[in-house]
Amino acid sequence: MAEKAPISILIPVKNEAANLPACLASVAWCDEVVVVDSGSTDDSVGIARRAGARVVEFKWDGKFPKKKNWALTNFPWKHEWVFIIDADERATPKLAAAMLTALTQSTHQGFYVNRRFWFLDGWLNHCGYFPSWNLRFFRHALGRYEQLADSAGTGSGDNEVHEHVQLKGSAGYLPGEMEHYAFPDIATWVEKHNRYSNWEAQLQVEAASTAAVSAPALDPGLARKRRLRRLAWALPGRPLLRFCYHYLWRAGFLDGYRGYVFCRLMAWYEFLNTTKARELKRRASGRA
Repeated sequence: MAEKAPISILIPVKNEAANLPACLASVAWCDEVVVVDSGSTDDSVGIARRAGARVVEFKWDGKFPKKKNWALTNFPWKHEWVFIIDADERATPKLAAAMLTALTQSTHQGFYVNRRFWFLDGWLNHCGYFPSWNLRFFRHALGRYEQLADSAGTGSGDNEVHEHVQLKGSAGYLPGEMEHYAFPDIATWVEKHNRYSNWEAQLQVEAASTAAVSAPALDPGLARKRRLRRLAWALPGRPLLRFCYHYLWRAGFLDGYRGYVFCRLMAWYEFLNTTKARELKRRASGRA
């Protein structure tokens, strides 16, 4: 049997029995695979163990750190380089080859991975969602996720979703892609983004106190987008602007029907973010 790559894999899960087998198969070439489970009630743990992965239980207390940061800090990783992949994602062979090549260099401390989204039985090639670069492969001692809005009470879960990795050192970009199968149907998209909007609204309310914390260690391009996002919170008609951004400016119309549906859903998501943030502010002012 060929020697496995000296890479550690972190897979955060909760009730991911449907997705986990394909994810595990896509990273089976790595020497260490660690599944961090949050009390799954399906066969996620059994699937992971039968595949040879190590299972670590995580019990969230509603405070920081959340799941990925907790694992990065507390697990005794076997290898210096860690690749973080969700259960509904797949590492393609081209990406695997690029990661192996990256191990031989000494310039960068981490690498961005390009993620492609599967939506309505096809790939999104525009809409501002491809290319979609995420810092997922890095020296584990040098990277931690941002700690933004307090998630307790928002129902958004114990795992970092929209937070980005703050890396001590430079980062490069890997060829190849990571496939993302997060939304098998519209109902799943709506359910997840309804929860995400609770977190987004809380982040807007806490913006003044979190702005100084999150920006400095981020990639300059990402930090610039984050600043523009904060400025956009003050604009009127944000749902319409969000649709125009994804559908027109980012050429979502080139994705045909799936692009149109996706951009309409993103406008609805912006509407939820806006109205929930206003609701939180009204409640806060009522208590004052």
